[in-house]
Amino acid sequence: MLHIGCHLSASKGYLAMGKDALKIGADTFQFFTRNPRGGKAKDIDEADVAAFLKLAGDNHFTHILAHAPYTMNACSKDAGIRGFSREMMADDLRRMEYLPGNFYNFHPGSHVGQGMDTGIALITEQLNAVMKPEQRTTILLETMAGKGSEVGGRFEELRRIIDGVHLHEKMGVCLDTCHVYDAGYDIVHNLDGVLDEFDHIIGLERLKAIHLNDSLNPMASHKDRHAKIGEGSLGLDAICRIINHPKLQHLFFILETPQEDLAGYGAEIALLRSCHQEG
Repeated sequence: MLHIGCHLSASKGYLAMGKDALKIGADTFQFFTRNPRGGKAKDIDEADVAAFLKLAGDNHFTHILAHAPYTMNACSKDAGIRGFSREMMADDLRRMEYLPGNFYNFHPGSHVGQGMDTGIALITEQLNAVMKPEQRTTILLETMAGKGSEVGGRFEELRRIIDGVHLHEKMGVCLDTCHVYDAGYDIVHNLDGVLDEFDHIIGLERLKAIHLNDSLNPMASHKDRHAKIGEGSLGLDAICRIINHPKLQHLFFILETPQEDLAGYGAEIALLRSCHQEG
């Protein structure tokens, strides 16, 4: 079965997101834990969470994916920004305990001229400060496009972060198809080779989710501009090969393509279900 959904607005709560997912033929979704530009998160409505969990169970949802705000930069040169990032992540992980057994994804950050080694050290420092042995959430590092001073554009960088985390068994990776292609990994013509490289460096057992996006730019552009499925440089055939790959088809896929409304995501989900082949 193809487990697929898209990014949804959390403004009306978890139950509303679950209902929106069902409307478009999804059995998962992604949401921002708070305003994507940062700031205070809404208070948890426990009745809303309970209603969502019942809806998800009744409709056989798979895992869902929380996404940290873009303002989080664990390896900023500014100590104040690093402190704010640490507080946000710690609060997000506390809130995720209301949704046990799910995933929390974040962009590793940008080292802004401090160098990759310093960037990686600061990211692992934050993770070690906020993670708890009792947490029931798996934290996912997102693969990045390698734009500017971003950390995470190479698999080796993600592996170094994981290696530095004390509770590394609670760490995983979310692979973004647009980002890895823009970073220079040829998932169009050499998907098997890229997956072998990922397995050798990080381990495929760490791969927990996929952001399924086409790209507006050519491979190795280091740009990070998403395109609608089939309308970018990856193309529909390559994306269908990704969702049908025997090493990937058990994962859940999240669309982050530029859409004007839910109907656009519904059309993409229907398209991808039509090219999905049961393994």
